[in-house]
Amino acid sequence: MRISSKLHVIGLLLVGLLALQAGANFDYGDAMDKTLLFFEAQRSGKLPPHQRVKWRGDSGLKDGFLQRVNLVGGYYDAGDHVKFGLPMAFSLTMLAWSAVDYSKEIVKLNQMGNTLAAIKWGTDYFIKAHTQPNVLWAQVGDGESDHYCWERAEDMTTPRNAYKLDPSHPGSDLAAETAAALAAASLAFKPYDSSYSALLLVHAKQLFSFADTFRGLYDDSIPNAQAFYTSSGYSDELLWAAAWLYRATKDVYYLKYVVDNAVSLGGTGWAVKEFSWDNKYAGVQILLTKILLDGDGGSYTPTLKQYQAKADYFTCACLQKNNGYNVVLTPGGLIYVREWNNLQYASSAAFLLAMYSDYLSERKAVLTCPEGQVQPSDVLSFAKSQADYILGKNPKSISYLVGYGQNYPIHVHHRGASIAPVSVLHSAVTCIEGFETWYRRPQANPNIIYGGLVGGPSKTDDFSDDRSNYEQTEPTLSGSAPLVGLFCKLQSLSPASYHRTPTPYQKPPVSYHPQPAAPYHKAPESSNPYNKAPGGPIKFLHSIISTWTIGPTTYYKHKVVVKNTSQKPITDLKLTVENLSGSLWGLSPCPEKNTYELPQWIKILSPGSELIFVYVQGGAQARVSIKSYH
Repeated sequence: MRISSKLHVIGLLLVGLLALQAGANFDYGDAMDKTLLFFEAQRSGKLPPHQRVKWRGDSGLKDGFLQRVNLVGGYYDAGDHVKFGLPMAFSLTMLAWSAVDYSKEIVKLNQMGNTLAAIKWGTDYFIKAHTQPNVLWAQVGDGESDHYCWERAEDMTTPRNAYKLDPSHPGSDLAAETAAALAAASLAFKPYDSSYSALLLVHAKQLFSFADTFRGLYDDSIPNAQAFYTSSGYSDELLWAAAWLYRATKDVYYLKYVVDNAVSLGGTGWAVKEFSWDNKYAGVQILLTKILLDGDGGSYTPTLKQYQAKADYFTCACLQKNNGYNVVLTPGGLIYVREWNNLQYASSAAFLLAMYSDYLSERKAVLTCPEGQVQPSDVLSFAKSQADYILGKNPKSISYLVGYGQNYPIHVHHRGASIAPVSVLHSAVTCIEGFETWYRRPQANPNIIYGGLVGGPSKTDDFSDDRSNYEQTEPTLSGSAPLVGLFCKLQSLSPASYHRTPTPYQKPPVSYHPQPAAPYHKAPESSNPYNKAPGGPIKFLHSIISTWTIGPTTYYKHKVVVKNTSQKPITDLKLTVENLSGSLWGLSPCPEKNTYELPQWIKILSPGSELIFVYVQGGAQARVSIKSYH
């Protein structure tokens, strides 16, 4: 490249950087601080003295007790109290990657202590869960029973079953992701605690060997996880773990592994438009491209270039320069992958793109897409657009990061945040009482779950701040984790923001006085579960789809199919649900007693179409009837 060309590229980079600085309308450092608070709010186990989120208390102190293994600690996954290993491990990998590649920026923001603490809370748990070289305890808590109770973590009464992986019950995806997390964490801790770093690496190597030797999907071994975190495969995690182990150890064995298995495990075959807790291919491809850009490919350069081609495909697809094979964007410019908790995919992609822009910038490299050349600053600008959308630059002008800005979701689908804390409400909140008194209350949550990234808007940028709208209002570990590095990178473009003081603690919550739960009234058994509303256009089909017992009480999960049997569309449908003593999903409560309406995201019940809602209670089914409709 001639000197004039080099100067031209450098000039473009500077222009792009200045544009990013000029357009920074958000305090990304504050957003990062709040994101780290979310991890403190999700802690399970005995909380430390320096806990900043004061409305949380100790919980899950007997996890693993029945299996005679110490599984206390770790993180609750989302608005529930299950410790799912796969998304937890991915979240730790994201946090550790941030701590490694953005270490200088995090230190300047005075956040390295909080970042390492967030990582260590999870890695300590995984060390305990890895009881033998080929044994990993993969999950604590039963997703089914946990989701039928609305109670604080400090009051948990649901079963705390623990599930393990071993040679007879393999889980290559989860074991390999955990290996990746521990390898990345070993790099993060190396400058601060070399002995702990070495310990993490021992476990990472053993877990990778276990994952590679005994292959299988973790959710085949743990069917309980299938309804919540179904794995699409384990090939990407094996490559992902090997890539991180190579970076942590520089042992050529791991680099040879990703090269030798590039075709068989799909590393150079899969061109993807998603990066998430389930799909790591784009992350593998960009991580290995860094080796190539750094000039360390050696004899493996030809295969690494194939990985780079797929990394570029992902990047060009996000920037809408991939000759039509692009990532879907909402009208407001947000990456859209799935209806359920879509923002986690946007946050992961934005973080990955920010990383790749740095790798390209460091080597003065540019990206050649099918629709033109792309500068590293263009990649970072797109990543910034996703961060800005999250923080409020969107059609709804709402911050989807809870607690950031003046307008953010206040009816977050989160058990602990929605119930008054133990310090205010000393008596235990029971499973059903939580639904009756707290879940259904129209008021804002009594506790702000700072830094929780909610599921976010629909494909058309619509959003309903409704506690029952779990697809849009529930925060997750895997959604918030990538934001730490993303916000840190963007804040580093504003030098005046350095040396900020992290949040030391949270203000005590205000006092709330809940109304007592309604008394339970058993309803008579229905002689015919297929009820048609007299003279109406609606049929109801009742069925029981599962049962379980907690203590002396047997609970039933009822499913109700609501079908429009008329020839006309129905709007403004309201139903009366009587003799309901438990929780209900799929309908929105009305101010009138025992009255429910369609969720806000369902406007019309077309002819022949169906709506399903479920409820849980002990005893007989509730009585459902039409109240009104148009």
